[in-house]
Amino acid sequence: MNGMDPRSTADDPPASTADELLALHRAGALVGRYPDVRALLTDLPGPALARAGQWLARLDPDEVLRAHPDTPTVTVAVTGNATLGPLAAPLTGELARHGLLARTLISDFNGYLADLSDPASDVYSADPDLVLAVLDAAVVFDQVTVPWRPEDVRHAFDTTLSLLEKLVIRFGETARGALVLNTIPLPRASAAQLVDHRGRARLGAIWRAANERLLRLADVHPFVVVLDLDTLIAEGIPVTDARLAMYAKARLSPELLARYAREIGHLARHVTGRTKKVLAVDLDDTVWGGLVGEDGVEGIEVADSYRGEAFQAFQQTLRQLAAQGVLLAAVSKNDLEPVRAALREHPRITVRENDFVRVVANWRPKHENLAELATDLNVGADSVVFVDDSPYERGLVRRELSDVAVVAVDGEPAHHVERLLRDGWFDVLQLTAEDRARPARYQDELARKDFLHSFDSLNDYLNELDVRVLLARAEESEIPRISQLTLRTNQFNLTTQRLQPADVRALADHPNGYVLAVHASDRFGDNGIVGAVLAHRERTDDGAELRIDNFLLSCRVFARGIEQATLAALLRHARDIGATAVTGEYRRTAKNDKVREFYPRAGFVTVTDDGATATFRHKTTDRAEIAAPPEHVRLTVRLARTGEDQQGDDGHEQH
Repeated sequence: MNGMDPRSTADDPPASTADELLALHRAGALVGRYPDVRALLTDLPGPALARAGQWLARLDPDEVLRAHPDTPTVTVAVTGNATLGPLAAPLTGELARHGLLARTLISDFNGYLADLSDPASDVYSADPDLVLAVLDAAVVFDQVTVPWRPEDVRHAFDTTLSLLEKLVIRFGETARGALVLNTIPLPRASAAQLVDHRGRARLGAIWRAANERLLRLADVHPFVVVLDLDTLIAEGIPVTDARLAMYAKARLSPELLARYAREIGHLARHVTGRTKKVLAVDLDDTVWGGLVGEDGVEGIEVADSYRGEAFQAFQQTLRQLAAQGVLLAAVSKNDLEPVRAALREHPRITVRENDFVRVVANWRPKHENLAELATDLNVGADSVVFVDDSPYERGLVRRELSDVAVVAVDGEPAHHVERLLRDGWFDVLQLTAEDRARPARYQDELARKDFLHSFDSLNDYLNELDVRVLLARAEESEIPRISQLTLRTNQFNLTTQRLQPADVRALADHPNGYVLAVHASDRFGDNGIVGAVLAHRERTDDGAELRIDNFLLSCRVFARGIEQATLAALLRHARDIGATAVTGEYRRTAKNDKVREFYPRAGFVTVTDDGATATFRHKTTDRAEIAAPPEHVRLTVRLARTGEDQQGDDGHEQH
């Protein structure tokens, strides 16, 4: 890359971007301009981002929130076995780069044991969204006496892991957020103290087996995330800086901490509901080499050259992402037929037309096509990632659709994969069956839209669509999907409570709790779990009430009567179990304004409304007050717990 920072993109911003940040810092204006910081940090190279993180880490989060109360905030507690203060600046910068405000607590040196074992510790008291337990090799070698053998290290690592497993259990009993652990790099300076290569190999095998055990903690505990530092070190990042490690006990290098912070930024974006859903890619000189309109299908570079192999690797990456639920779309300035011919007929192309939920090829401005694509898929522009080799097209999209994440690639296709993946746009805590089925379901959704256009009225369309809804207690296997809905749904999300699987499971297990999955299907197939209702019964002065803690619905099934049918079923259930009323709450965000009137339109009466939060109430004592489900929806309700008798109309189909 001709001496460039390997972490920079193909069109790094001009120096004036960093200069503007510096000017804001010197003028004390960063608090007032905090909403603009995200755009200024976009694509800053590593050193400039680190400096910006230092300025931002000095801000008081409360001052930022007073000036900009809608700023999404992530509370992060950092603990470990070394000096971790240097992590604050890159962590703050990475979160700000995603439009997030970091509220960071850095624990004392080597405080992880006290922090994670004591429910009254400062870490737990902060009620963090993320707890980062950053560990290095000293957590093992500090237990080993000199001289030592590989078997001594095995015993020390086993002891450390047994302790960590107990701390993980305590965390699950105490905290609501996610616990982030990391694999522990083996320093060469430790391995090289064994003079025989057979002994070094034995130590390596012991160390890797222990790290495998550490990685598998995430399989057992859904609230645990384990970052594999080996994949970061493989990029050429030094593990340690000898002087900092010796004199400051900061045993992970600044470069590794900065790269670790980038991964945490991706995770924080997910836990605040900002995971991207759509990957829109240019085609010419992005997915393949050359111009299909000029070079023809036979003339584009795909696989049979050095550059062709690089394009093929990029295509394989696109297919891999699409297979995990990413909605892949093509947006190309081209005539449609040559594009379709290439995707269907070229013998060496890896990514085919049916891998895309939509192929857009025309001569309209790309920002218009992207906006229309988002509308067709019923997602916001902030759910879209756009990849293009043209600086002009990227700049236009950045200017006209600032919420779209733009990935810059250039004339060197060998870098395409790294540049697409470096920001973890599509990272999630856990992949579900719903994720894998998402592309096919969105393709079905586009078919529904075409079906709609064949009708003169929406009512005729809905009657022919044959919408079927099942409202039922969530099963254990569905808990991760419900959690994911709370983390990823922004538009039809009435309170935007972000819940980890453990939080959802705790409500489901509570004797007065309700975790309800909304399943939907129609003539085009099964939509899967498209929504959720989280609620609980509580005693009031007027008797028992059912309180809706949150109501969520996937954007791909809006306006089909599913939400009305679900709410009607919930009101009837409340009546049948003797609850005198159902109450619900709406908390305003930048994304959920369209559901502000959801409860009033369903007959709920406003109890309080301060502009940011409103509460509503619906009596259930009068049968006439409860509206019937929409006539075009076939509704099945199963709200009794397993082993209980069905109550009222539970288990019955309603039309």
